[in-house]
Amino acid sequence: MHHPVVSRQEWITARKALLVKERAMTHALDALRAERRQLPRVKVERPYIFEGPEGTCTLGELFGGRSQLAVYHFMLTPGSDHICPGCSFTVDHVDAARRHFEHADLTFTAVSRVPLRRIEEVKQRMGWTFPWVSSQGSDFNFDFGVSFTPDDIAAGRALYNYGTVIRSSQDMFGVSIFVQDDSGAIFHTYSTYHRGIELLMGALNWLDLTPRGRNETRGPMSWVRRHDEY
Repeated sequence: MHHPVVSRQEWITARKALLVKERAMTHALDALRAERRQLPRVKVERPYIFEGPEGTCTLGELFGGRSQLAVYHFMLTPGSDHICPGCSFTVDHVDAARRHFEHADLTFTAVSRVPLRRIEEVKQRMGWTFPWVSSQGSDFNFDFGVSFTPDDIAAGRALYNYGTVIRSSQDMFGVSIFVQDDSGAIFHTYSTYHRGIELLMGALNWLDLTPRGRNETRGPMSWVRRHDEY
């Protein structure tokens, strides 16, 4: 792409014109976020059980004494050695960020349906310290739209991101948000998938400020590797 070289004053004029659009987008995002916070809620009735380093735990116990819980659905498929590079890229941002949002009444945990020993292997390799539990043996991943049975895939019933038909992968990625009231009741308030996760990828936001942007010359996130593979 050709970038004209101009005087400082011409650059200021162009920058101010873009700033008008940026401000409009910021205000539109503020309105969208407010609308998101007003979404209706669904009470979680099923007694999901997870396995963590300290033993089995309930969904309520994952809140860790806070009233809000963010779950990252990390793609790890039972029987596969594959570690999703996109999921790894996303959660690379978590350990630093959670030092802050844990003080704003939000707990984070990752969930995958592989055995806990596999989760611990990946955590050790990647150097992550955030909580990560196994949902093996429960329907949690299936109920929240990130895991699919072979039969559902074969029949075209594996729907992801509110309508996309999954043709092969038994596991996908996403984020789900839950709240717990004073009585201990838990409610599902929000889930997002696919490009809805981009806002959590801080590195992309930095790259978006640069002339080359995300440098995706070979497709979306084509340059991304697990951080120990660069």
